[in-house]
Amino acid sequence: MIRTSTLHAIERLLLATLLLLAATEAVAQSDAAGSRDHPLFNRMAGYWIEDYEASDFNSRVFLVKTTGDEWEEKTVEGKKTEITYRLREGTKEPSSLQVVRNYVNAAAQAGGKVVYQNDDPGNRVATLFLVKGGRETWVEVRGADGGGWYTLAIVEKGVMAQEISAGDIYDALAKQGRIALYILFDTGKATIKPESQPIVKQVADMMKAHPEVKVSVEGHTDNVGAPASNKVLSEQRAGAVVAAIVAQGVAGERLGAAGFGQDKPVASNATDDGRAKNRRVELVRR
Repeated sequence: MIRTSTLHAIERLLLATLLLLAATEAVAQSDAAGSRDHPLFNRMAGYWIEDYEASDFNSRVFLVKTTGDEWEEKTVEGKKTEITYRLREGTKEPSSLQVVRNYVNAAAQAGGKVVYQNDDPGNRVATLFLVKGGRETWVEVRGADGGGWYTLAIVEKGVMAQEISAGDIYDALAKQGRIALYILFDTGKATIKPESQPIVKQVADMMKAHPEVKVSVEGHTDNVGAPASNKVLSEQRAGAVVAAIVAQGVAGERLGAAGFGQDKPVASNATDDGRAKNRRVELVRR
């Protein structure tokens, strides 16, 4: 015969176990540490943040419709936020169509539009484009059939701020013999973006202040695309930087150009951040 005191002890143990399981479940369904919703969009009701990643400057590929059933990939750089939402236990499950349609409507209310949409129930995805505060914003919302989870990826297009002076460039060349510059070009081209012209000017100012300095301009890419075309593109971009420096009044014989494509990465090409670091121009002292 089991004593009353023993039964009470068992009951207390079972109660403590149930409370621990409930607490564990509550923690599992709490937002990931440091996570938050993006200011532009509220989450769907009943969801919690399972995974969260944010960076001040990174890149992401978005799908964009061209003509008919054709589509292409567009790489956008800027402030990136990626969020994975998971449905709470016991919450009525919406369809993936309902999830995606909510974000499409929210973007439309903000003056945005759909630039790509795949209505496959097993992998429903939409790319949205809008302009907020004078800045292009690209959004991808993706949900699997059943609506048990969905992901939201947002890039607010911008320019990586590279605060660098002519003195910084000269010091790096004197001490390390090289310096990496993150000069932006039009996608797939060797056209320097206007926002990167100040960096070119700082290089020219340094060379004017130190007429003894000669440099080689080396172009590098990430591993997206064919190696042969990446090498050609890197050569063209290095040549474009040389031409831009010469246009600032520096003698052409003090400069050389070379392109190495994807052959000399400085970071892993497995991540967006690593690929962004690999897309660079280096000045190497001769």
